Amino acid sequence: MTILLKILLPKVRYYMPDRRKIAQEWFDKGNHDFTTAKLAFNAGGLADTTLVLLQQAVEKHLKGYLISKGWHLKKTHNLVELTDTAKEYNTVFNEYITLARKLTALFLEERYPSGPPTDYPKKELAQFAEQTEKLIKLIKKETK
Repeated sequence: MTILLKILLPKVRYYMPDRRKIAQEWFDKGNHDFTTAKLAFNAGGLADTTLVLLQQAVEKHLKGYLISKGWHLKKTHNLVELTDTAKEYNTVFNEYITLARKLTALFLEERYPSGPPTDYPKKELAQFAEQTEKLIKLIKKETK
């Protein structure tokens, strides 16, 4: 190692972001969204808000997972795109592509004004929440 590297390396390490710490920050925010979605669902809250929170929980967990793998943060709400990228690291994410498609479409439909909020059957909302929770558990397992 050259003398220049010996001098610069400690400083570079100091300024390099710790991707595990950054990923954890994304997981924490995603956990807040998921917890709030469950509270809203259990209290009979509005379906559109619950769906937006579930989408946000998945988005933040996927971004945290990808960051933990060295991915550079990209501004997107497209869960299909994020899931496709996650599949490059582990094909188990194939199991969540349908959830990604549905939550992305519902997020875009429900987040912005386009008429009255759609009411979804409680059973369907429960399935989205259950699948979201499974995905979050998978991501936690994969980033230990």
